[in-house]
Amino acid sequence: MAALTPPGLPSREHLDWPFFDASHRLLTDKLDAFAGSGALTSIDHRDTDSVCRALVSALGQAGLLDAATGSGGREAIDSRSVCLTRETLAYHDGLADFAFAMQGLGTGAIGLSGSDELKRAILPKAQSGTWISAFALSEKEAGSDVAAMACAARRDGNHFVLDGSKTWISNGGIADVYTVFARTGEAPGTRGISAFVVFADDPGFSIEERIDVMAPHPLATIRFDNCRIPADRLLGAPGEGFKIAMRTLDIFRASVAAAALGFARRALDEALSYAKARPMFGARLADLQLTQAAFGDMATDIDAGALLTYRAAWRRDVQGLPTTKEAAMAKMTATENAQRVIDRAVQMFGGRGVQVGEITEKLYREIRALRIYEGATEVQKLIIARELLKT
Repeated sequence: MAALTPPGLPSREHLDWPFFDASHRLLTDKLDAFAGSGALTSIDHRDTDSVCRALVSALGQAGLLDAATGSGGREAIDSRSVCLTRETLAYHDGLADFAFAMQGLGTGAIGLSGSDELKRAILPKAQSGTWISAFALSEKEAGSDVAAMACAARRDGNHFVLDGSKTWISNGGIADVYTVFARTGEAPGTRGISAFVVFADDPGFSIEERIDVMAPHPLATIRFDNCRIPADRLLGAPGEGFKIAMRTLDIFRASVAAAALGFARRALDEALSYAKARPMFGARLADLQLTQAAFGDMATDIDAGALLTYRAAWRRDVQGLPTTKEAAMAKMTATENAQRVIDRAVQMFGGRGVQVGEITEKLYREIRALRIYEGATEVQKLIIARELLKT
């Protein structure tokens, strides 16, 4: 399928909000220049694996992966920059957003808790786009319920031995390095989970199954059979894996909301262009009051999601405060609102809106997964409630 050809550049009105400073405006200029260079439209999207490798390389060469893969740990990653990058890339191309996001999520725990040696060995290659990274937390029986994790790691002298499997792993099958979470048994539930770095060529590591989904991207079930890795590939201390995973997700969860904003803004722009040009009942589709009411709802839904998204990012970056509740609110609202915005755009296009190859059809497939991954909407509601009940 051909890459999306945008009608222009996404709106930048929200950069006037007090959440941003001059560095963010410079970043968006850089992103717009990258999108306008043809780097996205020149890539053949028919082979998803090859597309993602090419996109990671192109983003690395453009210096755009730095925002997601800060080598100094949590403090080196500016959430607003991550969000702005994802919003812009999603507006232009869903796989470009995916490629950027997974470089950050896959290396986030390494930046947070990895040794200096691991950071030196991995992060520069991820930043340059030379290596592709992945984040391996979910299992068939342990998705939202991380405490049900069965994949295990046992200490054996100067090594850990991993056994078990992980599924729904983005970049599974093409990644060079995986951040893997496994049960080490220091305590019951989530307190007995540790985090490790596994390389694709480690003996005992294999790809069990490739998974196809409605918005294609590299996805797989990965397996560990007596997979021996050096003990110095442990991230943080034994039993800290769940904490490391949650800290990583807190950084990147708001960026899922930002990707949804990018998809929604694109859908609105496509719908506006179409409605202005489409003859309808002796006027234009845009002249009908029902159409105008839909645009009012769509624009408001987008701004509501954007305000929550960038509040969460600003709270983390500037105030240095926990964002678990705020990121969950942003993720839930922006993805659900984007689904409504895109659905309205599809409806406005009529039969053309569901035709394979149309932008609205692709956006409809792209947005659906965002309401599930990194915590489904229902899980976000539980997170918000639990945070409220702590007070």
